[in-house]
Amino acid sequence: MKTYLCECISSSRDNQFDLVYPPEVRTLSSIHWTPISVACQAAEFLVPAPGTRVLDIGCGPGKFCTVGALTTKGKFTGVEQRKHLYDIACSVTERSSISNVTIMHSNIADIEFSNFDTFYLYNPFEENWEKSSKIDSAVILSVDLYRKYAEHVARQLALAPLGTRIATYFGYCEEVPLGYTLWERELGQNKNLQFWEKTYNPPSQATWMRAKAMAKIWRFTSDTALTTHTNDFSSNGSAGTSC
Repeated sequence: MKTYLCECISSSRDNQFDLVYPPEVRTLSSIHWTPISVACQAAEFLVPAPGTRVLDIGCGPGKFCTVGALTTKGKFTGVEQRKHLYDIACSVTERSSISNVTIMHSNIADIEFSNFDTFYLYNPFEENWEKSSKIDSAVILSVDLYRKYAEHVARQLALAPLGTRIATYFGYCEEVPLGYTLWERELGQNKNLQFWEKTYNPPSQATWMRAKAMAKIWRFTSDTALTTHTNDFSSNGSAGTSC
């Protein structure tokens, strides 16, 4: 299967690549799973050196991790809360004998961000407030959860060291805290794909995240991320998904 996937990647044939997934998952690909061309661009940015540890927040069936692992020398980890998507991602990885991919069945709130060097987000929490983006009814969804998960990720990324890279695909980027600089778009780069790098440690006071009508939540600096502002994730379901 690895040879088949590599051939699909080299020719950017998403329809053929997606045949490794069950029909019900395959039909979600155009909306929820990262296109091959975008995954290649993001993976190249997120793996500046061999062995770079990449975390895909809400990996779905693991498409981004699979493409990234087959096109770079990075170590990819995907976290997914839906058990059936987790099982599919693990199955594809095992059948393809891809050694540099790990899939975790977990809530993003339980992941230790310090174990990773770079991060990928394909608008992972949107289905909590946008009904048309809902994948299924397997998990609890709410606007309050969107705020909590985005805030949690922002806090964790604020604690990351200088040089940390983030790639975001679609979304409003509320999860990106102060201190990260947006790279200039390269020729041929997908217009919805953005590259960020932590270039400075901002002042310790918290400031508002980008003003958006959909979500008004805090944007954090490395100091304020350490304050005792705790959310109870366990009583409100699990984190969102999308590869």
